[in-house]
Amino acid sequence: MMADAGFEQTVSGMAAAARKWAPGDGPAPVHLWNPPVLRDIGLRIDSEGRWFHQGGAINRPRMVKLFAALLRKDPQGHVLVTPVEKVAVEVEDAPFAVRDMRREAGPGGAVFVLRTNLDEEIAAGPDHPLRFERAARDGLKPYVRVRGDLWARVSRSLAVALAECGEMRESDGRLMFGVASGGAFFPIAPAEGLEASS
Repeated sequence: MMADAGFEQTVSGMAAAARKWAPGDGPAPVHLWNPPVLRDIGLRIDSEGRWFHQGGAINRPRMVKLFAALLRKDPQGHVLVTPVEKVAVEVEDAPFAVRDMRREAGPGGAVFVLRTNLDEEIAAGPDHPLRFERAARDGLKPYVRVRGDLWARVSRSLAVALAECGEMRESDGRLMFGVASGGAFFPIAPAEGLEASS
Protein backbone atom coordinates (compact mmCIF):
# COMPACT_ATOMS: atom_id res chain seq x y z
CA MET A 1 0.00 0.00 0.00
CA MET A 2 1.31 3.44 -0.91
CA ALA A 3 0.87 5.64 2.14
CA ASP A 4 0.26 9.37 1.87
CA ALA A 5 1.17 11.97 4.48
CA GLY A 6 -2.45 12.55 5.54
CA PHE A 7 -3.00 8.85 6.05
CA GLU A 8 0.20 8.49 8.10
CA GLN A 9 -0.82 11.50 10.20
CA THR A 10 -4.24 9.95 10.85
CA VAL A 11 -2.64 6.64 11.80
CA SER A 12 -0.17 8.35 14.14
CA GLY A 13 -2.94 10.37 15.80
CA MET A 14 -5.13 7.33 16.26
CA ALA A 15 -2.26 5.27 17.64
CA ALA A 16 -1.46 8.02 20.16
CA ALA A 17 -5.11 8.25 21.21
CA ALA A 18 -5.37 4.49 21.56
CA ARG A 19 -2.26 4.37 23.77
CA LYS A 20 -3.46 7.29 25.92
CA TRP A 21 -7.08 6.26 26.35
CA ALA A 22 -6.95 2.47 26.01
CA PRO A 23 -3.57 1.15 27.14
CA GLY A 24 -2.94 -2.56 26.78
CA ASP A 25 -4.67 -5.05 24.55
CA GLY A 26 -8.27 -5.07 23.48
CA PRO A 27 -10.68 -2.58 21.97
CA ALA A 28 -10.71 1.04 23.03
CA PRO A 29 -13.74 2.51 24.91
CA VAL A 30 -15.09 3.97 21.66
CA HIS A 31 -18.63 4.09 23.04
CA LEU A 32 -17.47 6.97 25.29
CA TRP A 33 -16.15 9.14 22.46
CA ASN A 34 -18.18 11.43 20.21
CA PRO A 35 -15.95 13.84 18.28
CA PRO A 36 -17.94 16.27 16.11
CA VAL A 37 -16.04 15.99 12.82
CA LEU A 38 -16.34 12.99 10.48
CA ARG A 39 -13.59 12.58 7.88
CA ASP A 40 -13.40 10.29 4.85
CA ILE A 41 -9.91 9.13 3.87
CA GLY A 42 -10.95 6.21 1.66
CA LEU A 43 -10.94 3.30 4.14
CA ARG A 44 -12.81 0.13 3.16
CA ILE A 45 -13.24 -3.40 4.53
CA ASP A 46 -14.13 -6.01 1.91
CA SER A 47 -16.39 -9.04 2.39
CA GLU A 48 -13.39 -11.15 3.50
CA GLY A 49 -12.49 -8.74 6.31
CA ARG A 50 -9.49 -7.25 4.44
CA TRP A 51 -8.73 -3.54 4.93
CA PHE A 52 -7.98 -1.11 2.09
CA HIS A 53 -6.99 2.53 1.87
CA GLN A 54 -7.86 4.30 -1.41
CA GLY A 55 -7.94 0.93 -3.19
CA GLY A 56 -4.60 -0.36 -1.88
CA ALA A 57 -4.50 -3.24 0.61
CA ILE A 58 -3.35 -2.50 4.16
CA ASN A 59 -1.01 -5.41 4.78
CA ARG A 60 0.42 -4.42 8.15
CA PRO A 61 -1.34 -6.62 10.74
CA ARG A 62 -0.45 -4.27 13.60
CA MET A 63 -2.10 -1.34 11.84
CA VAL A 64 -5.21 -3.35 11.01
CA LYS A 65 -5.51 -4.48 14.64
CA LEU A 66 -5.14 -0.86 15.80
CA PHE A 67 -7.91 0.22 13.44
CA ALA A 68 -10.13 -2.68 14.53
CA ALA A 69 -9.68 -1.65 18.18
CA LEU A 70 -11.01 1.83 17.29
CA LEU A 71 -13.93 0.60 15.14
CA ARG A 72 -17.55 1.36 15.98
CA LYS A 73 -20.90 1.04 14.20
CA ASP A 74 -22.96 4.24 14.29
CA PRO A 75 -26.45 4.69 12.80
CA GLN A 76 -24.80 6.33 9.76
CA GLY A 77 -22.27 3.51 9.28
CA HIS A 78 -18.93 2.21 10.50
CA VAL A 79 -16.31 4.62 11.83
CA LEU A 80 -12.88 4.65 13.43
CA VAL A 81 -13.17 6.87 16.47
CA THR A 82 -10.88 8.54 19.01
CA PRO A 83 -11.66 11.33 21.48
CA VAL A 84 -10.68 13.91 18.84
CA GLU A 85 -11.63 12.53 15.41
CA LYS A 86 -13.90 10.15 13.55
CA VAL A 87 -13.06 8.51 10.22
CA ALA A 88 -15.62 6.83 7.94
CA VAL A 89 -15.07 3.19 6.96
CA GLU A 90 -16.98 1.55 4.10
CA VAL A 91 -17.82 -2.04 5.02
CA GLU A 92 -18.96 -4.41 2.26
CA ASP A 93 -20.52 -7.01 4.56
CA ALA A 94 -19.17 -7.41 8.10
CA PRO A 95 -15.97 -5.83 9.46
CA PHE A 96 -14.58 -9.17 10.64
CA ALA A 97 -14.44 -12.69 9.21
CA VAL A 98 -14.42 -15.98 11.10
CA ARG A 99 -11.56 -18.18 9.92
CA ASP A 100 -11.62 -21.07 12.41
CA MET A 101 -14.05 -22.71 14.77
CA ARG A 102 -14.03 -25.38 17.42
CA ARG A 103 -16.69 -26.93 19.64
CA GLU A 104 -16.00 -27.21 23.36
CA ALA A 105 -17.90 -28.56 26.34
CA GLY A 106 -19.21 -25.84 28.64
CA PRO A 107 -21.26 -25.72 31.86
CA GLY A 108 -24.45 -25.02 29.89
CA GLY A 109 -23.69 -27.48 27.07
CA ALA A 110 -21.61 -27.20 23.92
CA VAL A 111 -19.96 -23.89 23.04
CA PHE A 112 -18.77 -22.84 19.59
CA VAL A 113 -15.54 -20.85 19.87
CA LEU A 114 -14.90 -18.83 16.72
CA ARG A 115 -11.60 -17.18 15.78
CA THR A 116 -11.63 -14.07 13.59
CA ASN A 117 -9.17 -12.98 10.93
CA LEU A 118 -7.61 -10.75 13.62
CA ASP A 119 -7.11 -13.69 16.03
CA GLU A 120 -9.90 -12.69 18.42
CA GLU A 121 -11.65 -15.70 19.96
CA ILE A 122 -15.38 -15.39 20.57
CA ALA A 123 -17.50 -17.94 22.43
CA ALA A 124 -20.95 -17.88 20.84
CA GLY A 125 -23.68 -17.47 23.43
CA PRO A 126 -25.93 -14.82 24.97
CA ASP A 127 -23.20 -12.13 24.93
CA HIS A 128 -22.02 -13.08 21.43
CA PRO A 129 -25.12 -14.27 19.58
CA LEU A 130 -25.20 -15.98 16.22
CA ARG A 131 -27.54 -14.73 13.51
CA PHE A 132 -28.31 -16.33 10.19
CA GLU A 133 -29.25 -14.65 6.93
CA ARG A 134 -30.24 -16.21 3.64
CA ALA A 135 -28.89 -14.81 0.39
CA ALA A 136 -29.90 -15.93 -3.10
CA ARG A 137 -26.29 -16.22 -4.25
CA ASP A 138 -24.43 -17.18 -1.06
CA GLY A 139 -27.03 -19.39 0.62
CA LEU A 140 -26.89 -19.43 4.42
CA LYS A 141 -24.75 -16.62 5.88
CA PRO A 142 -24.02 -16.93 9.62
CA TYR A 143 -22.60 -14.07 11.68
CA VAL A 144 -21.40 -13.80 15.28
CA ARG A 145 -21.43 -10.53 17.24
CA VAL A 146 -17.91 -9.53 18.25
CA ARG A 147 -18.76 -6.45 20.33
CA GLY A 148 -21.26 -3.60 20.22
CA ASP A 149 -22.87 -3.74 16.77
CA LEU A 150 -19.76 -5.20 15.12
CA TRP A 151 -20.19 -8.62 13.54
CA ALA A 152 -17.98 -11.27 11.98
CA ARG A 153 -19.15 -13.29 9.01
CA VAL A 154 -18.61 -17.05 9.25
CA SER A 155 -16.93 -18.55 6.17
CA ARG A 156 -18.93 -20.79 3.86
CA SER A 157 -17.14 -23.99 4.92
CA LEU A 158 -17.65 -23.21 8.60
CA ALA A 159 -21.31 -22.35 7.92
CA VAL A 160 -21.75 -25.91 6.64
CA ALA A 161 -20.07 -27.27 9.78
CA LEU A 162 -22.38 -25.15 11.97
CA ALA A 163 -25.48 -26.35 10.12
CA GLU A 164 -24.37 -29.96 10.52
CA CYS A 165 -24.47 -29.44 14.31
CA GLY A 166 -28.00 -28.03 14.15
CA GLU A 167 -30.99 -29.43 15.99
CA MET A 168 -34.75 -28.98 16.30
CA ARG A 169 -36.05 -27.01 19.27
CA GLU A 170 -39.09 -25.00 20.14
CA SER A 171 -38.42 -21.28 20.00
CA ASP A 172 -41.12 -18.68 20.66
CA GLY A 173 -43.80 -21.35 20.36
CA ARG A 174 -42.56 -22.63 17.01
CA LEU A 175 -40.45 -25.66 16.10
CA MET A 176 -37.19 -24.33 14.66
CA PHE A 177 -33.98 -25.75 13.28
CA GLY A 178 -31.00 -23.97 14.80
CA VAL A 179 -27.70 -24.11 16.66
CA ALA A 180 -27.17 -24.24 20.42
CA SER A 181 -24.07 -22.65 21.96
CA GLY A 182 -23.22 -21.40 25.43
CA GLY A 183 -26.67 -22.20 26.80
CA ALA A 184 -28.49 -20.22 24.08
CA PHE A 185 -30.35 -21.41 20.98
CA PHE A 186 -30.03 -19.54 17.70
CA PRO A 187 -32.78 -20.36 15.17
CA ILE A 188 -31.87 -20.81 11.50
CA ALA A 189 -35.17 -21.77 9.86
CA PRO A 190 -38.67 -23.03 10.74
CA ALA A 191 -38.90 -26.81 10.78
CA GLU A 192 -41.84 -26.84 8.37
CA GLY A 193 -39.83 -24.92 5.79
CA LEU A 194 -37.07 -27.52 5.94
CA GLU A 195 -39.54 -30.38 5.57
CA ALA A 196 -41.16 -28.73 2.53
CA SER A 197 -37.80 -28.27 0.79
CA SER A 198 -36.53 -31.80 1.45
